[in-house]
Amino acid sequence: MTFPRVVHMEWIKLRSLRSTLYTLAITVTLVVGLGLLFSSVVGSGDGPDQNDFGDPTSISLGGVLLASLAVAVLGVLMSAGEYATGSIRATLAAVPSRLPVLWGKVVVFALVSFVLMFLAALGAFLAGQSVMSSRGLDTTVLSDPGVFRALVGAAVYLTGAGLIGLAVGVLLRNTAGAITLVVGTLFVVPGLIQLLPSSWNDAIGPYLPSNAADAVMAVQTSGDSLSPGSGLVVFAGYIVVLLAGAAVMLKRRDA
Repeated sequence: MTFPRVVHMEWIKLRSLRSTLYTLAITVTLVVGLGLLFSSVVGSGDGPDQNDFGDPTSISLGGVLLASLAVAVLGVLMSAGEYATGSIRATLAAVPSRLPVLWGKVVVFALVSFVLMFLAALGAFLAGQSVMSSRGLDTTVLSDPGVFRALVGAAVYLTGAGLIGLAVGVLLRNTAGAITLVVGTLFVVPGLIQLLPSSWNDAIGPYLPSNAADAVMAVQTSGDSLSPGSGLVVFAGYIVVLLAGAAVMLKRRDA
């Protein structure tokens, strides 16, 4: 059982499950649909400040945050779902060394997710800028500084959220528990941190996974957030640590 065959096995699993296809379709719809919605309603007020709505690229990518929830759940299902059905036993019987199974899932999920999410982000950007341009609002183009990086960053954000879900699914081996933990970490904790004193929020907030990922896809960075490069390092660090922990537990525990 070679690694390319393990990757092919995981590819068959990914494309043959209807839930996977539905979740990917929902994710793409959220990225493009919400981007269009936000681009259609932004700056709709009257007065001289109607163009003062922030960065146009960020408006078009406004659906990424909610879409990351769907792709994170997909990552959990790709790993913990096998434990729920018991099919993990057959998988590990076919690949006794175990770790190639995890790396195969990572490779397949990362490639498929990144390509689809980049295309979704690009579609949301082009459609959103077209809508804002037709309404006489300020827009950006791909050649503007930081715009293409922001689109790549959006794909990295979504792919990374899915990999975090995949790793947590292996660690917990329970679908409901893994989804709860991932959703809480990515979406609930950042809101709770904002309730802390400002000094604590400034010290902790930028280093949370979702806030670090936000910095990667930001065209214009604020003073209290990480730079795109630092955000990428922090976000990647979370993914590496979780995948390393998942690899250790997969090797040590029984199926």
